[in-house]
Amino acid sequence: MMSGLAAFAVAILLFAQIVLSADEAKMPAQESLYARSAALIDGDTGRLLYGKEEDVILPMASTTKIMTCILVLEMMEPEEICTASAYAASQPQVHLGVQKGWSFRCEDLLYSLMLESHNDTAVILAEAAAGSVEGFATWMNKKAKEIGLSQTHFVTPNGLDNEAHYTTARELALLLRYCIRTSPKSKEFLKITRTAQYEFTDTTGAYSFSVYNHNAFLQMMDGALTGKTGFTGKAGYCYVGALERDGRLYIVSLLACGWPGNKSYKWADTKKLMNYGLSAYETKKLETPTVPKMSASVIDGVYDWTKQTKSQVKLICPDAPDKYQVLAKDGEKIEIQIRARKELASPVLEDEVCGEVSFWLSEVCLGTYPIYPEQAVDRRAFVWYIMRVLSLLL
Repeated sequence: MMSGLAAFAVAILLFAQIVLSADEAKMPAQESLYARSAALIDGDTGRLLYGKEEDVILPMASTTKIMTCILVLEMMEPEEICTASAYAASQPQVHLGVQKGWSFRCEDLLYSLMLESHNDTAVILAEAAAGSVEGFATWMNKKAKEIGLSQTHFVTPNGLDNEAHYTTARELALLLRYCIRTSPKSKEFLKITRTAQYEFTDTTGAYSFSVYNHNAFLQMMDGALTGKTGFTGKAGYCYVGALERDGRLYIVSLLACGWPGNKSYKWADTKKLMNYGLSAYETKKLETPTVPKMSASVIDGVYDWTKQTKSQVKLICPDAPDKYQVLAKDGEKIEIQIRARKELASPVLEDEVCGEVSFWLSEVCLGTYPIYPEQAVDRRAFVWYIMRVLSLLL
């Protein structure tokens, strides 16, 4: 039997856990975060779950290198040889310390890029992939547009301070989502960024290097998946990281999260936002709203020769789902948006698309489905008029 004192102690502990869980489930107050700009998104849909000035344009420092890494993975082969130019060798710390003319395997340099965040390595890779830093920046901005990043612009492959080089917390999180969910090289990206230590040499074997992963978040929380740190004098400490647990994927991005003396701020903010996501959101099966009855007029349409009035055809959306399994919190509901034509020109075919039905959760479209006529409708042509006259005479 448990003594009264022991039972009381257990009750206190249980109460403390309940209070803690309730606090984690509360949306963090903006002033409780150190970062000037922050975003928490659902890694599967890209939906914003929490934001603090998430659309404010700010410098991103070395978090830039997630774009450099994924682009090089998509553009080059692991065994390709990359040679350092004088410009690459002149890059400031943090750097690998290469000299002009040194050559490396592409894959080896990617570990240098992502584990140690070497600035000279970023330039070597950019020049090898596109011929120049400027050419590589063009590819970076093209990829940003493909992903849907409208407030992001790249100038360098390493993220050194430049007024024309910027992003937002929301878009930085979406960029990492592309790297780990959408890119055809996502597995390779994760393998590199999750490696604790890596050793390699230049192509001659004369120089050897050891690089170590500086993403401390990988050891901070169960399910920590990947991430990238960054710092410059103008950007401050920056971070973007992902956590996957129980089938849920969360991505946090932080910009301007303190300056020297406050290096740990980014870890505190990351854990606070991740815990909020884990506590407040669950994978739920949400029912979709019923698609209402719809119809459209058919110009000069007719089903048979006995009809005189303008034809009407019912519209249907046969592919609309009944439910979606999504990350959501209590009380959230899926909304429906319908775009359907009110008038159709005859003849109307059964497979003619007459509009679309979309289902939305907050600002994210979960799916869009075509609207079709329930049946085909013929055109009221010359033969119809002949048959109509004969019917009236008879």
